[in-house]
Amino acid sequence: MTPGPGPSAPPPDPRRADPSHRPPAGPPGHGGPPDRAAPGRPPPREPPAGAGHDGPTAREAPHGSTALPTRTRRPARTGRALRPAAQADSLLRNGRILAASAVVAAGLGALFWMLAARHYSAATVGRYSAVLAAATFLSTLGSLNLGEALVRFVPTAGAGTRSLVIRWYAISAVCSVLAAVGFLLLVPVISPELEFLRAPGLAVSFVAATAGYSVFVLQDGALTGVRRMGWVLGENTVFAVAKAVFLAGCIALDLATGILVSWAAAMVVSIVLTNVVLFRWAVPAAQREYEGRDHDGPDRPPERMARWATADYAGNLFGFATSAVLPLMVLDQVGPGQNAYYALAYVIASTLYVAAFSMGSSLVVEGARDPHRLREYSYRLLRHSAVLLAAAVAVIVVAAPWALRLFGPDYAAHGTTVLRLMALSAVPNVVVNVAIQVARVQRSLLWMILVRAAVAVLVIGLAAVLLPRLGLAGVGLSWLIAECVLAVPLLLLVRRWLSPVLPGRPEGG
Repeated sequence: MTPGPGPSAPPPDPRRADPSHRPPAGPPGHGGPPDRAAPGRPPPREPPAGAGHDGPTAREAPHGSTALPTRTRRPARTGRALRPAAQADSLLRNGRILAASAVVAAGLGALFWMLAARHYSAATVGRYSAVLAAATFLSTLGSLNLGEALVRFVPTAGAGTRSLVIRWYAISAVCSVLAAVGFLLLVPVISPELEFLRAPGLAVSFVAATAGYSVFVLQDGALTGVRRMGWVLGENTVFAVAKAVFLAGCIALDLATGILVSWAAAMVVSIVLTNVVLFRWAVPAAQREYEGRDHDGPDRPPERMARWATADYAGNLFGFATSAVLPLMVLDQVGPGQNAYYALAYVIASTLYVAAFSMGSSLVVEGARDPHRLREYSYRLLRHSAVLLAAAVAVIVVAAPWALRLFGPDYAAHGTTVLRLMALSAVPNVVVNVAIQVARVQRSLLWMILVRAAVAVLVIGLAAVLLPRLGLAGVGLSWLIAECVLAVPLLLLVRRWLSPVLPGRPEGG
């Protein structure tokens, strides 16, 4: 990654063109400051037609020079006209970068699982995919959703950005360690198939990987909050490439635990490199940019951040519970081999969900910076992401058997149907995702929880009924039905939840 402002650097604020907000000095021979009229001085002449502005009013025109109105009023008028368009462009540009980050990470992640599937048995791949699903879920528990809180509050944190990020890193790492240790103590009850994790070496690796992943997620949130989306793409690429390289080394050494070890080692590399970049360049640049624009002061009183983080944390737990519970259900009901087929299909299909959510993070950042344009931004993102996701879904539905055949013929034979159904569910998820992001910007705490809780309850409940009857196809059908059940009413009521204040927002929230 190259240090310095990337393509997501914030547009210059035209109001800062002259920091003193005073007209420049007049032409030679005009004594005194230009905003003080000399007695008997004639009023300024009107600028010639076509000068590029409407001209100042009588009370705005500084006396003493006919050239001054053009120099003082033109930047302000241009700024008012161009700033909203520049921010809207930033919304989609940064959203595309975040979506590209998700796609690149998934594509290179597929290389990781391809190597694993070629060397390890389907049963081993199934067990370790469940291990990594558990680690990511536990890190979500331990991180307290502070990564998403960084996306929301870093844009307005000002000089406190560095201390905010470091403090939340420490909190999430400690809590993630406690969550992982608790899981290992209860694993004989929760999932007996994973009891092998209680071996000392594997236990340490599992706890470290869980804590590391919480920091990995928070650093994504910090980079997004300071509008360095290009660096999010870079660090996810580093992580994906590193874990594939480390896995190749583990395979060469014939290491049985290579999937977990390579994943954890790659995370260490990504965390170290990313945080050097974050604290040396990105955070100082964000603090300078914050000081250079008009604002009402830091939007981060502790009670406000605590309420927001708690509500978003509760909502995210439902989302991540779905991702963690379904592999365990498949593992326990139809065996590790079937879970391997589901896991690889999920890796591909979930890329669509992550891409949509990543684009939504750009809406959170821009909406926090300019809440008055949230409705416009939301409609624009809804249309844009729907078109992109529909095109991507069409490609996956057609190419599913060939994509899965890269992992082996059994993966194509058993995973094609579930992959297609899960990919189709990403289309209605576009509406659900934008509704969640709007609620997060407006701090509508009730909606932040209820929408994601409804998705989790529907998917897990339907899977409990359909998995024993239809196998893996039942899981894919559960995703599709659940997303459609929520997206249809949300789309019909779009004007209501895109109103200036969502129902359920607490006063002062």
